[in-house]
Amino acid sequence: MKTLQAYVERENKFAALFNRSPLDLNNAADRQRLAQKIDAALSPENLTCDGELPRAEVQRRYKELTMVAKQLIKLDPTVAKFMYEFS
Repeated sequence: MKTLQAYVERENKFAALFNRSPLDLNNAADRQRLAQKIDAALSPENLTCDGELPRAEVQRRYKELTMVAKQLIKLDPTVAKFMYEFS
């Protein structure tokens, strides 16, 4: 769960810049939002920044995002229905 926690902390730091409420893994609605964010990040266009990223960076991002997705699904299996790119 360490990767998931790190991802959530990074997302919360970014959200704080725009005065958005932080994500909380104890909240079902936030877990759903997180699943949707991960799914969006896994789309080919976002994952590769429209083909601009080097292959090594794309592979690193993919590995991290899939690990985070697996950990989130392990924490809450109901969020799997929000992850189209992951499944």
